[in-house]
Amino acid sequence: RPGLALCAGCGGRIQDPFLLRVSPDLEWHVACLKCAECGQPLDETCTCFLRDGKAYCKRDYSRLFGIKCAQCRAAFSSSDLVMRARDHVYHLECFRCAACGRQLLPGDQFCLRERELLCRADHGPP
Repeated sequence: RPGLALCAGCGGRIQDPFLLRVSPDLEWHVACLKCAECGQPLDETCTCFLRDGKAYCKRDYSRLFGIKCAQCRAAFSSSDLVMRARDHVYHLECFRCAACGRQLLPGDQFCLRERELLCRADHGPP
C-alpha cells in the first residue's frame, strides 16, 4: 500500500517502503509517529496509545487520560493497590478519614460525604 496511504502525522502520501499502522484507519511515516505531548518517537520498541486521532507514549497517556487518585490526584502505576468508594479510586495510603486521618482498611465502615471519606466514628450512626 505504499503510495496510497496518507500519513496521520504530516498529511503527506506515504511513499516509503515501510509505514506504521496504529489502528485500521491511521497510518504514519516511520519518522512521523511521535508522542503528541513529548515528541518521543513511537516505534515497535515502545507502547503507543491513541486518543482523538493523536498518538501518545504510555507515560503521557497515563498522565493526561488515566484514572487519578481522588485524594492526591496522582496517576496509578500498574503495581498500585487501590481502594474504591462509589466511582472514586484511591491509593491505599490515601484512603483515609478526612476528619481524623485514620487509614481506612478493607472491611472498615465509612461514609463518603461530599467527596470526603469519613470513618464510622466521625460520620456517626447511619
